[in-house]
Amino acid sequence: MNAPAFLAIDHAHMAHALRLAERGLFTTQPNPRVGCVIAHGADVVGTGWHQRAGEPHAEVFALREAGTHAHGATAYVTLEPCAHHGRTPPCADALIAAGVARVVIAAEDPFPQVDGRGIGKLRAAGITVDSGLMREASRELNIGFFSRIEYSRPFVRVKLAISLDGRTALANGTSTWITGEAARADVQRWRARGSAILSGIGTVLADDPRLTVRLPSGEAFTPPLRVVLDRQLRTPAGSHVLDGAAPSLLLHAAKVAPDHRFELVEHAVVPEQGEALDLAAVLALLAGRGCNEVHVEAGPTLCGALFMAGLVDELLLYVAPVLLGDRARSLLQLPTLTDMAERWQLRPVEQRQVGNDWRLRLRPF
Repeated sequence: MNAPAFLAIDHAHMAHALRLAERGLFTTQPNPRVGCVIAHGADVVGTGWHQRAGEPHAEVFALREAGTHAHGATAYVTLEPCAHHGRTPPCADALIAAGVARVVIAAEDPFPQVDGRGIGKLRAAGITVDSGLMREASRELNIGFFSRIEYSRPFVRVKLAISLDGRTALANGTSTWITGEAARADVQRWRARGSAILSGIGTVLADDPRLTVRLPSGEAFTPPLRVVLDRQLRTPAGSHVLDGAAPSLLLHAAKVAPDHRFELVEHAVVPEQGEALDLAAVLALLAGRGCNEVHVEAGPTLCGALFMAGLVDELLLYVAPVLLGDRARSLLQLPTLTDMAERWQLRPVEQRQVGNDWRLRLRPF
C-alpha cells in the first residue's frame, strides 16, 4: 500500500495537535501525551489534549468543543484513538458517533488493547484513516510510553552536572552548586516529566536529597515516585525520602527486613546480582508499575553501573564553565579501557545554553 500523500494543511494541523499534547507533559502518567485538532480545511473547529490519567482523552475534549461541526470534518490525533473501555470509553467510538469523515494519526498505539483496533474500528465505519504523519515527533514526545509497551522497561534518562574538566564534586564530596540557578530550575522540569526519580543509597547518605519536583506556583504536575536502591536498608530515619512529601519506594535485597523506619513508605524486594541489586529487575518492576520515564539522579557508582549494563537511554548533562581540579571526583565509575575501540560512544540529540551553563542531551549509539 502506498503511503498517504499529506498536504501542507495536514502538517500544520498535526503540528498544532502535537503542541497541544505537550501541555500534558507533566500530568498524564502513566498514559501517553496526546493532542487532537478537528478541522474543516484550514478552519479549526475543536481542539483538545489529554490532561490527566483517568480523565477524558484528547479526542473527547476536541469533540466537545467542535459540537455538530465535527460532522464531515477531519480529526488530527497524535496517537491512534483507543478502541477499548478502560477508565474512559473508546475514543474511536466517539469519533464515529460524531460523524467525522477522516482521521489522520501520527503514530500507531502499541498498547495491546489498541494496537490497530482503533484504526480498524474507524475504517469499518467508513471513515478514511491516514497514519504516519509526524510519527517520529509523536513517538519522541511519548518515548517512555513506547519503551514501556514495546520493550517492557522505562526510558532511562541519567542527569549529571559537571565542570569543564569533567568533575562532579570536590575531592571532599562537596557538589553544591556546580551549575547556576537557571540550570537547577531546568532540572526540575525534567524531573516533573518523569514517572520516577531514581537514586541510590550512597547519594541518600551523602546528600539527603528530597528528590521532589519544585515548579513555579500553579504549574500542575503529577509527583514522580521517589525510588531508592537500598540493598541493605541503610536509609536513616529522618531522611527526606521518608518524609511523605511525595510517594517513595525503597528497593532492597530479600535478606534484610524493613523496620519501623519504613512504616510510612513502600518497600519491595529485588533480586541481587553480585554485590548489588539487579538493575534490569529494578526497571522491570518499575515498568510493571506503569513508569514510562525514569529520571536518574545518583552518584558515579550507580550511574556507571547503569551505563555498563546498557540500560541508559539518554544522558542529560549540564556543563558549567568552572574548573574543579584534577583531584575532584569524576563523572562515572567505569572500567579502565586499554583500546579506543572499547570507548562508549554517544550521539548528540540537543545542545542548549541554560543561563551560564550548557545542557547536552546525548544517547548511546
